[in-house]
Amino acid sequence: MAFHYRTVPVTPFQQNCSIVWCSETMKAAIIDPGGDLPLLLSTVEGLGLSLEQIWLTHAHIDHAGATAELARLKGLPIVGPHPADQFWIDGLPQQSRKFGFPPAESFTPTRWLHDGDTVRIGHCELQVRHCPGHTPGHVIFYEPTTKHAFVGDVLFAGSIGRTDFPQGDFDTLIGSITQRLWPLGDDVTFIPGHGPEGTFGAERKTNPYVGGT
Repeated sequence: MAFHYRTVPVTPFQQNCSIVWCSETMKAAIIDPGGDLPLLLSTVEGLGLSLEQIWLTHAHIDHAGATAELARLKGLPIVGPHPADQFWIDGLPQQSRKFGFPPAESFTPTRWLHDGDTVRIGHCELQVRHCPGHTPGHVIFYEPTTKHAFVGDVLFAGSIGRTDFPQGDFDTLIGSITQRLWPLGDDVTFIPGHGPEGTFGAERKTNPYVGGT
């Protein structure tokens, strides 16, 4: 199978940054480079990959904090999130001070993403789903051949994303999970923004927030 990934927890928040690549071309993208760039870049180098893109699920500091620096350092395009997260991007410098992160820069994505879009790395194409609720511009990336979904802070093993941030909304988040994630199939493995991986099927059965939906 051409699609592969490696998850590297970064920042004091232990955010699951994922390096995804096509094994036929060794071209790679980084999903949510929140920080710890030396660790991420050494992992990319150790895997023998050619880093070509940055993909963002949303613009909270632990997911997007090192985006501008990485893009400038490696000359990479920034893909995502959805335009509704622009205010979070603009607020990255303030977020970094508030949470004690290294100084973060705001940026303008090279390409905004919308529901139904696709992104490509090498021969691998991933589907984009707009899944607001945690943030209004949150997106997820779904790879259909291996049935993996990179869901950021929409869904966790046994939990869901917080909705008490500005423009967060609980009902909207539940709708995103049940209408945008569940139809992808119970056998999908998801990589959340924090904590262990899981499957949609297991969460549909046991997650206290969305179980039985």
